[in-house]
Amino acid sequence: MIPLKDDNPRSAFPVLTITLITVNILAFLLELQFGLEYVVMKYGAIPIEIVNGQDLETMFTSMFLHGGFMHLAGNMLYLWIFGDNIESYLGRFKFILFYLICGLIAIFAHIFMSGSSEVPMVGASGAISGILGAYLIKYPKAKVLVLIPIIFFITVRRIPALFVLGFWFIMQLFSGVVTIGGEGGGVAFWAHIGGFVAGLGLILLLSEKKRKAVSYN
Repeated sequence: MIPLKDDNPRSAFPVLTITLITVNILAFLLELQFGLEYVVMKYGAIPIEIVNGQDLETMFTSMFLHGGFMHLAGNMLYLWIFGDNIESYLGRFKFILFYLICGLIAIFAHIFMSGSSEVPMVGASGAISGILGAYLIKYPKAKVLVLIPIIFFITVRRIPALFVLGFWFIMQLFSGVVTIGGEGGGVAFWAHIGGFVAGLGLILLLSEKKRKAVSYN
């Protein structure tokens, strides 16, 4: 299933969501300018180096790099569809903290499963996975327009976010389990899993704090 849009209206203009998309696109253009392989190797998060306390700054730089156009396009599509509502719910300051924390936890999850890997990890998908987890909690009944390829046919349906994002997470979990014991290349499924779980936990924590802040007369 490929999400195309949701029917969940935002309550504020998504300044940070658009800013994040812009920064990721500009970073990709710089990757093309200086050489994709060079930039990924220099600024991507390499698990074995981080385990050894080296190049720790790459845990942040890697969140804004991508391995190719389709990698970038897919991540930015998900960020655009689901990020605006979470930004509206959290507010801009909490949203950017939420985004970065989910991204870091996603990286730690990947390193935990592939700590000896020398393959650099890049992409915003760990942080965006956190947004998906938060969206699942806050807006499970929101309808998402999805493109569904069925053998030689393509259909478009409106499906509740609970099923769209729940299915996405199950696929990540299945794929992650299958890759256990691998060499660490390819898609960083455990980063997706870690980011998603982080998003679930953080949005529940922040929602609880919001409830406690309300005064009743």
